Amino acid sequence: QWEPQNYDKKFNKFITMRNALTKSKNLVSIRILQSITPAYGKKYIEKFGFDSKKHPAFLTLALGAGTVTPLQLATGYAIFANGGYKVYPHFIQRIEDSLGNVLAMSNYPKSGYKYKPIIDPRIAFIMTNMLQDVVKRGTGRKALSIGRTDLSGKTGTTNDQIDAWFAGYQKNLVAVSWVGFSNPKTLGEHETGAAAALPIWISYMREVLKNQPEELHVVPDGVTAIAIDPKENFVE
Repeated sequence: QWEPQNYDKKFNKFITMRNALTKSKNLVSIRILQSITPAYGKKYIEKFGFDSKKHPAFLTLALGAGTVTPLQLATGYAIFANGGYKVYPHFIQRIEDSLGNVLAMSNYPKSGYKYKPIIDPRIAFIMTNMLQDVVKRGTGRKALSIGRTDLSGKTGTTNDQIDAWFAGYQKNLVAVSWVGFSNPKTLGEHETGAAAALPIWISYMREVLKNQPEELHVVPDGVTAIAIDPKENFVE
């Protein structure tokens, strides 16, 4: 019998989706997937470049029961960073000879250029806004040490600490860190995404964003801010 639980073994009577994401309350994710149905969730993640064959249509899908590579996860998160548009990863930008002459240049499509968004830009913005809360006051708050306000991200820890993840981004850069073994085995009791993977992500992002200005996402048309009582989790 499957008995899902939150990492801290605690339960909340009422909690918003935003606070649940911020504090990694797994049961809320399961209830959301139960509401939209696992079959719909399995089909929907194809938009993000995930192979639906490797993601079973069960409630465990909400907790990462499928298989994904760091590159696939970065591609998926890039859709949020790009306001709903998908980008296609590539490894070679250009080829130069020993004198610096360009011999070949890649011609990959840019985000938003002649393409329709994969998801509604409003959804992309709201997800980014919620994932910013993960950094500001949730499981990813160690990232505040970078000293920026434009970071979004999410920790991830599989059962028995087999895998530790942190996927995060700002407007122009997405990075994913993963810690695990080639032959899966536990990393150790407390080796969570926040403890094992996030410090790697912080070390990288601190360097590559050192001289980059902060860039906050523009609120798209159709998004309205509504005050929520933080104690009761209800609309005021």
